[in-house]
Amino acid sequence: MRKSNLIVALCAPLLFIACNNSSEKKENKIIPMYLEESFKPLFETSIYTFEGQNPLADFDANYVTELEAIEALIENKTSTIGITRDFTEDEKARLRLSKIEVRSDQIAKDAVAIIINPQNPDSTLTVDQIKRIISGQDTLWNGLKTGINVVFDNINSANFNYMTKLAGVKSVTKNVFAVKSNEEVIDYVKNNKSAIGIIGVNWISDEDDPETLSFRDGLTVVAVAEDAGKEYFKPYQAYIYTKEYPLTRELWLLNKAGRTSKNTAFVLFMLGDKGQLIIQKSSLIPANMVARMIQMKTEE
Repeated sequence: MRKSNLIVALCAPLLFIACNNSSEKKENKIIPMYLEESFKPLFETSIYTFEGQNPLADFDANYVTELEAIEALIENKTSTIGITRDFTEDEKARLRLSKIEVRSDQIAKDAVAIIINPQNPDSTLTVDQIKRIISGQDTLWNGLKTGINVVFDNINSANFNYMTKLAGVKSVTKNVFAVKSNEEVIDYVKNNKSAIGIIGVNWISDEDDPETLSFRDGLTVVAVAEDAGKEYFKPYQAYIYTKEYPLTRELWLLNKAGRTSKNTAFVLFMLGDKGQLIIQKSSLIPANMVARMIQMKTEE
């Protein structure tokens, strides 16, 4: 039997990350950034690498909800945020009235992952079924014959906003609730066979990160189809790239700092070869790199 697996090959130089052992004292002030918590694994690696190459850079990363990140930028708590969208034209107009210039850069393509307990046999869902679960129209698992408990990281998070917009609802039913983080969603699903968790795929996507692998252990990642009768896909990198996995979204950095600031240097780092390769290694899709599909065949 032949099996076909798709991977994404990205045309860019190899990335060599070296630990910076310099004891040089950081003289500059600590720079706050507010970043959507869905992307914590990615930004922890990216900031660590950038600071290693720039000893005078010292970022204070605050991992918060998307709404909190936007409010932090508007309230001048930070000059740089990472969220899943650009500002709308209305938001940009309001910022211009306040004489705030914000530069927006998409750095990656991302996805929302649906996770369940391994004891749950209902491991495939269509987009319509997901909508019905989020909206409270479907409340029972077919396989378990138990109620469905939907758990989010936060009611103001990018995950919550994405799924409620997908389902076309402004309020949720009592079987939909939030904890405090993607990590808590993962823990809840591991311990509750009736739960369905909504997380950023970045938390379970990096094959080379032992912590990410430990998060994934004890979970089943749901395969999703656009419609009934169509093929089901898991949020693998290739299927995010082709959008065959239907729950895809974007990752943006919004920055109002000066063009010679360390904030802007970090944004340029994430848009450059090294930052884009970190994104690729995290099994997301870099926004600024040429990608080509390679079909690999193995024989059994």
